[in-house]
Amino acid sequence: MVELSGFQRDLLVVIVGLDQPSGQDVKEELEQVYDREINHGRLYPKLDTLVQKDYVEKGTLDPLTNSYEITEQGQDAMDEWIEWSQNEMPQLSQ
Repeated sequence: MVELSGFQRDLLVVIVGLDQPSGQDVKEELEQVYDREINHGRLYPKLDTLVQKDYVEKGTLDPLTNSYEITEQGQDAMDEWIEWSQNEMPQLSQ
């Protein structure tokens, strides 16, 4: 998980929380959280990187729409990040 940016980690969090979201679904969810527009030029290359690193699997909803689903490796990375954030974050503020 260390090799992922905060934005890529946020993408994983969104994908875990939705059932096979499209890229547009992911974009809309992140825009609500970030309270600003997410550029397609930023979103899709980062999603492709997650696919290449085997954190996310890309599927097809229809001929024009891809879907995304977390892989076992992606879930393991999320579990590690959750554990780290619960155990280490409080110590950083001390």
